[in-house]
Amino acid sequence: MIKAWNDSQKGVEVKPAAYANEAMVCYNGLLAKSGADQVYLHCGFGDPRHWSNTSTQRMERTPKGWEKAIRLADNQAIICFKDSANNWDNNNGFNWTIY
Repeated sequence: MIKAWNDSQKGVEVKPAAYANEAMVCYNGLLAKSGADQVYLHCGFGDPRHWSNTSTQRMERTPKGWEKAIRLADNQAIICFKDSANNWDNNNGFNWTIY
């Protein structure tokens, strides 16, 4: 089970989702604040410097921000975000890791 956390300065919140091996990600970061019409969650697994099994998933706009439930691998995932204009928010190159 993952531990909930909130990086309020960067606009990223993670909490357990409905199923045991899932996390709910809420994004209100730089791209959202810049008026992105769509935000995508880019997700991978493994070593934060060498991602594997990556995917880019469309997030849903909600009153809380941009949200997406993701399935974890071994209770872990590495994430960053992009908008429809291909602008990225990768936490200044450090991405975010979910445990």
